[in-house]
Amino acid sequence: MLIGVISDTHIPERATEIPTIVSTIFKDVELILHAGDLVSNTVIHELENLAPTICVQGNMDRRYGLKFPKNEIINVNNIKIGLNHGEVYPRGDTQQLKYIGLELGVDVLITGHSHVPFIKEIDKMILLNPGSPTVPRMTEPTVMLVDVDENGLEAEIIKIGDSTCKSLNFRRR
Repeated sequence: MLIGVISDTHIPERATEIPTIVSTIFKDVELILHAGDLVSNTVIHELENLAPTICVQGNMDRRYGLKFPKNEIINVNNIKIGLNHGEVYPRGDTQQLKYIGLELGVDVLITGHSHVPFIKEIDKMILLNPGSPTVPRMTEPTVMLVDVDENGLEAEIIKIGDSTCKSLNFRRR
């Protein structure tokens, strides 16, 4: 299963739209996971035009009255994937994120919040953050593709900008 992963779109609060290249990147995905801070329902409607979309609530979503669950868990080919905004301080603290993953009982935890993309493996748990396609922090705009099959998981951070893409890969097979 090919999964598009996105977070921290902040539309229309900090950006006017999802970059059009995201539609091209996500054209073959079977599912989209949004790790929170949509800040408007227009984002979920736009993503659902591409593929079924699952969202969790970010800290800014609460401010704007959006009601998404705090966590979601999906099973894909015997890999348990958790989705959570990752509201930890300091932002992106992998030890605290690992504990969220342990509480959820997942193999993979996808979070956002930091606006900085990463792929890390800690104590056999994979931590993924797609960054932000609209308001990144000290990095280029990014999204992520995650491919899960019977052999394992492959995650790819895709840096977007000016209609070009660059990729960073992680394979766990």
